[in-house]
Amino acid sequence: MQPKELKNQLEGLSIDDQLAKLQGLFFEKIVFTTSLGIEDQVITHKIFKNKLEIKVVTLDTGRLFPQTYDVFSNTIIKYNKRIEVYFPEYEAVEKMLSEKGPYSFYKSVENRKECCRIRKVSPLNRALAGMECWISGIRADQSDDRNHMDWIEFDEGRKLIKFYPLFNWSFDEVRNFVKENDVPFNSLHEKGYVSIGCEPCTKAVKPGEDFRAGRWWWENDGLKECGLHIK
Repeated sequence: MQPKELKNQLEGLSIDDQLAKLQGLFFEKIVFTTSLGIEDQVITHKIFKNKLEIKVVTLDTGRLFPQTYDVFSNTIIKYNKRIEVYFPEYEAVEKMLSEKGPYSFYKSVENRKECCRIRKVSPLNRALAGMECWISGIRADQSDDRNHMDWIEFDEGRKLIKFYPLFNWSFDEVRNFVKENDVPFNSLHEKGYVSIGCEPCTKAVKPGEDFRAGRWWWENDGLKECGLHIK
């Protein structure tokens, strides 16, 4: 199914109804990947609350914040649902650390992208294997690059549909939703962390700073992406 055709079917529906519609269209071939960040917690809530048959998976890079694991634990306790975990291949991690040490990503963009590829992109590719529809918590105002995306796209590299339910939501709308619906969320969001990834690569941002400023802050130029959502 082409994105334009799918758009016509989903246009005007609530997010709950859009997710239910996609479940029917891509049954057992649809997956939602969650970083356990605040946007993804909104989507997790909607999938679990509505008892949708959409696989929910997360990537454990081995370098996450303790607070992120708290969200993971609190989420499965609250909803009593399964979140599947994908780890990096241990041989690749062992080789990288043995050859370059634990902080190689600070030394060059190439090293950082290598770490992201091993810890995030490769596990993601395994999680997406055999899927036809991929749901993600991307919002348009997270970065200039994401602002030029569309809420339904075709991932040419992976040959699947990508759907961003919260694409047009603001951060305030996301924050209000989780509080009004008692959705577990990362306590770091209340301390200036807006985009939360691996602990060594994430810091809080100051008021007025770019949404992605806290990710790989030592890199002055270039796209602030790990490779998960690059076309």
